[in-house]
Amino acid sequence: MSQAQAAPFDVDSVRSDFPILGRAVRDRALVYLDNAATTQKPRSVIDAMDRYYEEENANIHRGVHLLSQQATFAYERARGRIAKFVNAVESAEIVFCRGTTEAVNLVAHGYARPRVQAGDEILVTHMEHHSNIVPWQMLCQATGAKLTVAPVTDAGALDLAGFADRLSPRTRLVAVTHASNVLGTINPIRQLCDLAHECGIPVFVDGAQGAPHLGVDVQALGCDFYAFSGHKLFAPTGIGALWGRRELLEAMSPYEGGGSMIQSVTFEATTFAELPNKFEAGTPNIAGAIGLAAAVDYLNGLGMERIAAYEDELLVYATERLLAVDGLRLFGTAADKVAVLSFALDAAHPHDIGTILDIEGVAIRTGHHCAQPLMQRFGVPAMARASFAFYNTRREVDALVSALGKVREILG
Repeated sequence: MSQAQAAPFDVDSVRSDFPILGRAVRDRALVYLDNAATTQKPRSVIDAMDRYYEEENANIHRGVHLLSQQATFAYERARGRIAKFVNAVESAEIVFCRGTTEAVNLVAHGYARPRVQAGDEILVTHMEHHSNIVPWQMLCQATGAKLTVAPVTDAGALDLAGFADRLSPRTRLVAVTHASNVLGTINPIRQLCDLAHECGIPVFVDGAQGAPHLGVDVQALGCDFYAFSGHKLFAPTGIGALWGRRELLEAMSPYEGGGSMIQSVTFEATTFAELPNKFEAGTPNIAGAIGLAAAVDYLNGLGMERIAAYEDELLVYATERLLAVDGLRLFGTAADKVAVLSFALDAAHPHDIGTILDIEGVAIRTGHHCAQPLMQRFGVPAMARASFAFYNTRREVDALVSALGKVREILG
């Protein structure tokens, strides 16, 4: 066990790494509980991006001058660190994207579109984010295929029997979230992949909520594609990554055409570059990739096992405190969860809850959370959601509960 894994988790020291956590909101100390929407950034990530712009700013891959060589080295070194973070076989299996949404669309257009015909099926689950629904719907509308949906239980867990029943000879791809952004449910990805692979079906995993909380090993998970977003991983917005098995990526068509993704171009024909460049048209988000790698370095320094253990403890405490609030209904009580708690409060619209909490300095998310089918499943138009990261504390949970008391006081 490394020293980082063995040492106690010092949350106060960790908080000092995040500049924004020291600010006040409405004359109160900020309590930031909207991490499923986006996470805050440690100083090391901010400094890494500043250093690139101040010392190495240049375009990559094609320049012979020193700054271009330094920028190229930093960008490709970042790719290697991301590959190691998810335990990819090689860095060429990592494609930089704007985020999970672009990665889903890349797989939908580059992999699935040429392989899907009328009557075929794409299998998703009822707990998916819109980003893992809409691109597949668009694919189905364009090809005549059908979107099938695996159900979730009243506790918010995936119905495994229902999932297995929906695998059919016409299923061409399974697209499933690693962890629900609403329910917090962690899906048994290895089990789902084994079931799908027995039928010869590849699996795409939306890791936007999995990567920030769970140690990701794509080889152990057994999936075929895995995507995640930087801004939910303590890194900048506008950057993310798609991992795919080499043989699948090589068989895919590029999603976008332009510079950087070509080997040669004539007016008669174009040949594409080798992996992963054929999927990275144009000038990429160089600073974002560097920031993403810095975030991964920061997480590795803390230790993903320590992060998960601390967040599990915080989730247990927060769940107990919220369940003690009169009139509160909690959505998502599966046994295996990341630190996300969505809830409703009697006689209070979620937007009113969020507004009053904001006055108290507590930032949560309210609305349908880009999961309207899931809202319909649970019979509500919207939910309030508190989502935690490793820099949150029990004191902040207490502040949330106290602010909910203010909601009840005002709204009755």
